[in-house]
Amino acid sequence: MRAESSMRVWVLLSFFMEVCLSDFPKAQNVSWSSVNFKSMLMWSPTPRNHSYTVEFSELGQDRQRNPYCIRMMETECDLTASLKNLKSYYRADILSEPLRGVSSDLVEFPYASSEKLSPYHDTVIGRPEFKIEVSSDKRKMTLHVTDVPTALFNDQNKRLNIRDVFGDELQYKVIYKKAKSTGKKEKLSKSSIIEMTDLDKGVSYCFHVQAFLPSRPQAKQLGELSSIQCSPDENTSIFEEYGMGVIAGAIFIIILAISTIIIVAVICYRRRRPKSTGKEGLPLNGV
Repeated sequence: MRAESSMRVWVLLSFFMEVCLSDFPKAQNVSWSSVNFKSMLMWSPTPRNHSYTVEFSELGQDRQRNPYCIRMMETECDLTASLKNLKSYYRADILSEPLRGVSSDLVEFPYASSEKLSPYHDTVIGRPEFKIEVSSDKRKMTLHVTDVPTALFNDQNKRLNIRDVFGDELQYKVIYKKAKSTGKKEKLSKSSIIEMTDLDKGVSYCFHVQAFLPSRPQAKQLGELSSIQCSPDENTSIFEEYGMGVIAGAIFIIILAISTIIIVAVICYRRRRPKSTGKEGLPLNGV
């Protein structure tokens, strides 16, 4: 009986000693951040007496390691170049391990797992840039959209844009309205050059553009909304174009210039007029 009690005490002591010596807290708040195919794995807390190692895998495949994310002291790992099959889904584990150069008797280290991520289906598409071209007859506007660059490169080390990755699946959604109206309209385009023809001639319109991927789940179909841009207003009055302050200043300058010209003209006239002989206006002498 005494021997059995001693064994239990020894087992408990061994367990608590192992817990104290390992002291490798699990990672917390594990999450993915993927924008324009730059895929980052992030977590907390910042390590003190331990390090982190990241292991990742395609679902159903063997685990791999990124050489830059082994026994690291940071709390994020860039896996952009490691997630080669963009349409596949990946999971990652963050292992809590000893510091570099420090050994441990533990066979398995504490770890925390991420949610799954597919770069192709989950990455957020950033806000596009575009330019507005107004036709000579003022009846049509064309939006020239720049396809958003990604963090991906091809075999020739050329940076890819979202059109290179998504191909014909990529569309653009245009949200537009008259500059002096609150009513909005929408238009979808499969091209990066978008012709807007249902517009009133000479009227200023304001536009937002965002990427649209109809093959994705509804919550992830739209990219970030671009900054607003407005076309010139051909019918803008002079008061709206320049403002009352500028117009008042211009009128004052014109009046001042005219007054100066008049004053100078009067002075010049008086100086050039013949002087009186002094006999003008005297009465005639009697005969």
